[in-house]
Amino acid sequence: MKKLPMFCWLVLSTVSWAFAQTHVIKGKVTDATTGEPLIMVSVQLKGTTTGTQTDASGNFSINVPNPQGVLTFTYMGYEALSRNIDGNTSLNIAMTKDNKQLDEVVVIGYGEVKKRDLTGSVVSVKGAELKKVPTTNVMESVQGKLPGVDITKSSGASGAKINVTVRGNRSIRADNGPLYIVDGVQYQNIQDINSNDIQSMEVLKDASSTAIYGSRGANGVIIITTRKGALGKPKVSLNTYVGNNEVAGYPSMMTGPQYVALKREAYHTTGRWNSDADDALIFNAAEVNAIQNNLWTNYADLLIHNGLQQDYQVGVTGGSDKTKVYFSLDYFDEKGLFKLDRTRRYSARLNIDQTISNILKAGMQSQVTYYDQDARRDPLNQANKIVPLNGPYDADGNFVLFPNNGSAINPLADEQPNIYQNNSRVTRTFINAYVELTPLKGLSLRSNLGVTLDNARQGIFAAKNSIDRSTASTSRSQYNTGAQRYLSWENVANYSHQFGQHSIGITGVASLLSDQRDSSFLQGEGQLLPSQLYYALANSVSGIAVRTNYLSSKLISFTGRVNYNYKGKYLLSLTGRSDGSSKLAPGNKWAFFPSAAAAWRISDESFMKGQNVFSDLKLRASYGIAGNDAVSPYSTASYLSKIPFSYDDTNAALAYGIGNQVGNKNLKWELSATADVGLDFSVLNGRIGATIDYYDTHTKDLLLQRTLPSSSGVTTVIQNIGKTRNRGIEIGINTTNISTGKLTWTSNIVFSKNKEEIVSLADANTNDVANGWFIGYPVKVYYDYQKLGIWQTDEATEAAKYGYKPGNIKVKDINGDGALNTQDRVVLGRQVPTWSGGFNNDIRYANFDLNVYVFARIGQYIYSEYAAKFDPQGLENSAPLDYWTPDHATNAYPRPNSSVSKDGTPFIKTLGYQEGSFVKIRNISLGYTLPAGALKTVHLSSVRVYVTGKNLFTFSKVKDYDPERGGDLSNPLTKMYVAGLNVEF
Repeated sequence: MKKLPMFCWLVLSTVSWAFAQTHVIKGKVTDATTGEPLIMVSVQLKGTTTGTQTDASGNFSINVPNPQGVLTFTYMGYEALSRNIDGNTSLNIAMTKDNKQLDEVVVIGYGEVKKRDLTGSVVSVKGAELKKVPTTNVMESVQGKLPGVDITKSSGASGAKINVTVRGNRSIRADNGPLYIVDGVQYQNIQDINSNDIQSMEVLKDASSTAIYGSRGANGVIIITTRKGALGKPKVSLNTYVGNNEVAGYPSMMTGPQYVALKREAYHTTGRWNSDADDALIFNAAEVNAIQNNLWTNYADLLIHNGLQQDYQVGVTGGSDKTKVYFSLDYFDEKGLFKLDRTRRYSARLNIDQTISNILKAGMQSQVTYYDQDARRDPLNQANKIVPLNGPYDADGNFVLFPNNGSAINPLADEQPNIYQNNSRVTRTFINAYVELTPLKGLSLRSNLGVTLDNARQGIFAAKNSIDRSTASTSRSQYNTGAQRYLSWENVANYSHQFGQHSIGITGVASLLSDQRDSSFLQGEGQLLPSQLYYALANSVSGIAVRTNYLSSKLISFTGRVNYNYKGKYLLSLTGRSDGSSKLAPGNKWAFFPSAAAAWRISDESFMKGQNVFSDLKLRASYGIAGNDAVSPYSTASYLSKIPFSYDDTNAALAYGIGNQVGNKNLKWELSATADVGLDFSVLNGRIGATIDYYDTHTKDLLLQRTLPSSSGVTTVIQNIGKTRNRGIEIGINTTNISTGKLTWTSNIVFSKNKEEIVSLADANTNDVANGWFIGYPVKVYYDYQKLGIWQTDEATEAAKYGYKPGNIKVKDINGDGALNTQDRVVLGRQVPTWSGGFNNDIRYANFDLNVYVFARIGQYIYSEYAAKFDPQGLENSAPLDYWTPDHATNAYPRPNSSVSKDGTPFIKTLGYQEGSFVKIRNISLGYTLPAGALKTVHLSSVRVYVTGKNLFTFSKVKDYDPERGGDLSNPLTKMYVAGLNVEF
């Protein structure tokens, strides 16, 4: 017991000695320019976890064990600072603002500018951001992260395309997709580019930014800059991931008992079925046996499997003073949810920049991509309608081609040997070579020659026992080929000069774009051997068809741009471009597209020096006109088509008639005029930064395919008719929520709201009901009767007034005339969202990093195939729906009736319209970067391992289905679990 007091005395003495050895350092942190105190500056003792923050007066106090240590000062929006203590007990620290963000270089059309000097609406994304979400197509990785850019995935099939629109749909029938520029050259196949090869991505949205691309930039411009070589010894990077794909929710059809109940009720309605004893009257023998033995199958479960996605990319960068090289190889492999669905992509990239002399340099960016893709005719349509009784195999395990002795083919038919193949092989070569001369200070002359060579072939074989040929007696083979040569030759002159407080930049461009395409289509039926697939069409016994096609178009352009800067705070940009398109009519081929933009850097004014609210503040305004010639070549010409003709039973002759579409000799440019007002600002010393844009686009002379009366002898013509309008607001917010020594948390919030409407059509203010186009509404809407429910038993008298009875679908009498007809149809909803947004979070603690990304698309309607999957006769399977019976009153679905077909059921289409708004957790990624010290012995500079969950959770009123797909039950979207590795050495 005597030892305890002695031990306590020793402990207290040690603690007292330790406190006696600490040193208290006090001080104050201020702004180096204004002298204002800085609040919540992080003060850290270097190499330790000891730290503190400044108070409301900028003062701090910190205990350090060694008076010779180093303190580090970090504050958002200011340059980090280190200061030796050197025995001082009081320190006065002055921190300088960090303008690196404003000095970042942003790529614009045919040039670069500092972010602070931007006058247009441009969003820039660095390559590191693009790699956070493992994707087939790099555009999918920025879904919801770009204000004003709407991105959706078209389907869940391997290699599926991505739909991209910038600030809504301007055109009704012409293309609304943006222009992609890769290393200065137009490139249509953005899915070829691996995200690890990308240095940065810029999105040009307003007319002043896109005007320098003229007609090609009418729908927005997305500029991709790939990685280049760097001075120094070669650096090698290895990036790989492997992921497991699962279906992101798929609703089930009726089970066997549910289907039996539906069909019994359908025949009970007509009096043919009254009890189980009557089953033989409505089911065949095989089906009766299945009912008695409870034999049934969910075919979707047999068709949908887990997929696999993997990617392996290696990149090498290096160079000397004169030669810089970047080289990469990539292999991508994706297996879809179905058998016979697989995409393999092989690509190689080589970028070279060579300095030849002090005034001359040359270079090349090149990529070769090869696709080997097996696609599949989606089998789920067949699986969802086939009678679920019995199964795909008999008792001995043999495949049953027509289950239940019926006429519907087995949904698994295409998976059997030698039955179906759809294989595409594509080789795409992209080369962009340049020569740049700088004969005078500030003057550069550059010539770019870009060539894209695209060669593709597709072979399709469908045996007579395949789903597509189930009603035919022979097989069918197709062999399709296509080739494209896209040539871009552009000559660019840039001159910049500064005199006094004035700065001017002048850009001139002359360009020639040539697009040539040819294709062939070969078909034959009755292959002698299934193993010949589509390679021996000469052996086909019937159905032989041969077609070839050729398209060619050219675009010549002359462009000028002037950028003026006064005192670094008054900015002006003027652009003019003249385009001549071979697609349009003589006399209308050329058009001039002007634009102007101005910006005022308010934060640089003297009257802003004393304020502490805004770290940066800039006001922008722009106006410009862009054109669109996005129609097929030869739309101005009428064409002949061959028609069968015979004088009598024995004498046949060739005859020709005008094709379905008549040419238009007056076809001209579609024009869009856009006004944009924007505000860029940051507050709390850059801790919160935001960009807000309001835009208003008016499009006229739409390139619209108009339906003609049959009495004219032709069906359609493309004319310049109609007007549309898009206006909206875009908000992008970047915040630094936490920034300490080891922990940082940054967020990015994006909000986009676009109002899209048709202003006028061919007949001014008259709606085009046949095409579903309505004045004052978006281009894509749903127009139909408004479903109120189901007529109930106590409403029999009222229903009879309209010619219906209890159990029928009840719709609204819009005009109140006591009759239900086409005059009672209304616009039910829009297919485009009212608004969309994203919330991205990056959290770093020590060597760990966490990314959580949420995406929302609100206000859109979809047509749900599942909700409309109701066969009142019970001839096909249906979804397990709540249908009306005399004993079960419901307002969901009508009464089954074996005497009325699905197409004959009044108002049947109203069942499928649903609100398709959704919020989804798009990405959750957790990574760990190994400490640098641990890598020195193995000569590695960086190693990061990570796991990612992609498209994990979707919150929507549409259950068991991802509404981003748009309502289709084919090729459902997927969720993916990924493990990846990034290595640099």
